[in-house]
Amino acid sequence: MDLVSILIYDTTWSFVAEIILRTAIMFSMIIIFLRFTGKRGVRQLSIFELTIILSLGSIAGDPMFTEDLPIIQAIIIMSVVIGLYRLCTWFMMKYQPFENLLEGRAVYIVEDGLLVLDKIKKGKMSHDEFFAEMRTQGVEHLGQVRVGLLETDGNFSLLLFSPDDTRYGMPIFPKQYQAIEKVEPEQLYACMYCGHVTHLFDPNEICTRCDDDCENWAPAINTGIVR
Repeated sequence: MDLVSILIYDTTWSFVAEIILRTAIMFSMIIIFLRFTGKRGVRQLSIFELTIILSLGSIAGDPMFTEDLPIIQAIIIMSVVIGLYRLCTWFMMKYQPFENLLEGRAVYIVEDGLLVLDKIKKGKMSHDEFFAEMRTQGVEHLGQVRVGLLETDGNFSLLLFSPDDTRYGMPIFPKQYQAIEKVEPEQLYACMYCGHVTHLFDPNEICTRCDDDCENWAPAINTGIVR
């Protein structure tokens, strides 16, 4: 098969015009149907809503270039999908367990300047992920964070301590998040696994909070957050 056949095959100018028309119609239909799903941004979409978006894209794609697939069938399917979306949304408003089933629950990652151990062990979110999220919000160490919440839409919400209540915490920037090799008597250190802060006598000491999961210690800091 030559290059011309690969690129063009049996495409005719009349079918090109039909593709343009089909694409314009389905593009317009996607916009119209998405208007029914609300005005939330892509980053704010839950898994349930993202499923709806992907379904609409799949439904709309084939009729754009498949000659023997009438557009009315795609419109009917899109209407059913949006109807199911509206029905599920109504059920979620009425029944909390149904909403939890479809969209999940918000997860506490940080509480009172410490990482929530059971969420780390279950792999809800890696250290790198929540460190990156907190850094984008101007956080330098966990001692600045009263609550860190992983929302159902993937966003990371923070409640911060007031400047007067900021405590020593585990640093989250790479240059500061480094394991120590020796201990200084007056320095506080933070467990690099859970964020527990204490004085040390030995750099290989086991963290009393996370026990065997403790890997290393980093110098704790208590700088106030700058906005």
